[in-house]
Amino acid sequence: MDEKNTGSSEAQIALLTDRIRLLTGHVKNHKKDIHSRYGLVKLVSQRKKQLKYLRKTNSDSYDELIEKLSIRGL
Repeated sequence: MDEKNTGSSEAQIALLTDRIRLLTGHVKNHKKDIHSRYGLVKLVSQRKKQLKYLRKTNSDSYDELIEKLSIRGL
């Protein structure tokens, strides 16, 4: 994956995954921070949509990305 190509589905999914992991740690430490929890749900939803699109358009890249990022598939 090219470092400058931030518009590709693979890059967007990787960036969303990184943000989700950071926010998950925050939400675990700050259980009463409901606004961050809503933000986390929104990010997970965006990533799910991107994964769905990638699986539909390029299933080989989808399988590779799931394995590389260590996330569950759809």
